[in-house]
Amino acid sequence: MDDVVEFVRVSKTFAAYRAVDNISFEVRRGEFFSILGPSGCGKTTTLRLLAGFEQPDADGGEVRLLGERVNERRPYERQIAMVFQSYALFPHLSVERNVAFGLEMRAVSASDVPKRVAAALELVRLDPGVFGRRMPAQLSGGQRQRVALARALVLEPALLLLDEPLGAIDLKLRKEMQFELKQLNRQLGTTFVYVTHDQEEALTMSDRIAVMSNSRIAQLGSPAEIYENPRTPFVARFIGESNFLEGTAVEPDGEGWLVVDDGGHRWHLPAGPGVAGGRRVSVAVRPEWLDLFRPGETPAGENVLPGIVRDVVYLGETLHVVVRVAPERDLTVALRNEGQLARPLPWARGDAVHLGWLPGDSQVLEAD
Repeated sequence: MDDVVEFVRVSKTFAAYRAVDNISFEVRRGEFFSILGPSGCGKTTTLRLLAGFEQPDADGGEVRLLGERVNERRPYERQIAMVFQSYALFPHLSVERNVAFGLEMRAVSASDVPKRVAAALELVRLDPGVFGRRMPAQLSGGQRQRVALARALVLEPALLLLDEPLGAIDLKLRKEMQFELKQLNRQLGTTFVYVTHDQEEALTMSDRIAVMSNSRIAQLGSPAEIYENPRTPFVARFIGESNFLEGTAVEPDGEGWLVVDDGGHRWHLPAGPGVAGGRRVSVAVRPEWLDLFRPGETPAGENVLPGIVRDVVYLGETLHVVVRVAPERDLTVALRNEGQLARPLPWARGDAVHLGWLPGDSQVLEAD
C-alpha cells in the first residue's frame, strides 16, 4: 500500500470551536509531508489526531494508518514516534537513557538496547562515547533537538511526526537541521509528517505541503505548485510575497483575455478557469516575476503598468523596489543584487517607471 496516512472527512470540535473541519488528505510511503499554517489554523490538532492524543468527533470521519482505521487506538498502539517542539527530554536521565526509554517500554531485549541507542545517536551525528552519559542540561539547544530525534528514530517507526521541532534553535543551525532532516527522510525511507508555521522550512524540506487556514486545507501540492500557482489570496500571501491586481475581463484576446482595472489600465491574462467575459478577476504576481523598464521600453508581449518609484529596500541577495501604481496602491519588484558598490541599481525614488510582466505569470485566484 502506498498511502501510510489517510484522513477521510475528519473533524474535531472543542466545546463550540471547530478546530479541524472536514479535512481529507493522504500521506504517501516515504514522503516528507508538511502541514503549514499560522497559529490557530488547526495544524497541531491535525497532528495530535494522527498521533492519537485526540480523537475525531463521533461523526467526524476516519483517521487511517497503514490502511487501518485508528480513531480509537491509543498513541502506543500506533506505529508512530513523535518529536515535540519542547523536545520533552527527561532531565534526570542521561542522553543514552533518554534514547533507550522507548525501547525499554517496548520490552526490547536488554542486549539489543545499547547497540540500537548507539546507532540512533550516530544517525543524528552525536558521538555516543562523547554524549551518551551527558545530562540534557549539559547540551546545547541543537544537541537536545538531536537527542529528541534519536529517541524517536530508535523505535524504527513507520511514521515520524514532528511538531515544529526547529523553532527553539538559532537560524544557522535551523538551516543545517532542515537539510539533515530531509537527508534522514531519504536515507531511512521513513514517512515524515512535519508541522510548521515557517514557510521556508516547508518549501525547503517537503515533497508535498498542506496549507491550512481556518481549520481547513486551503491548498495541497508540491512546493512548486503551492508557490507558483497559489489557489487563493490567503495562500499567495502566506507563502512568500505577492502583488495583487484586480480588474474585469472584457473580451477574448488571442489565447487569453483583455482585462481592464479600475484605473483604466489594460493588461492580459491567459485563458483558464475562472476567467470569463464581464467577470471580475483577482490575480497574484510574485515580485520576482515583475521587472522595471524606462517608459516606452517594455518588451513586446509583456503587460505594462506605469508607476513612480516610492522606495528601494536593500535585502542583500535581492533589492525590493516599491512602485506606486495608483493612489494608496503599491507593487513590489524583486531584483537580483548585482553589487550596489560596483553596479548600483539605476532606479531611485521619484523615477517614472513601467512595470512589466508576462501574462502567464499572472495567477488567477479563487475566493478564500
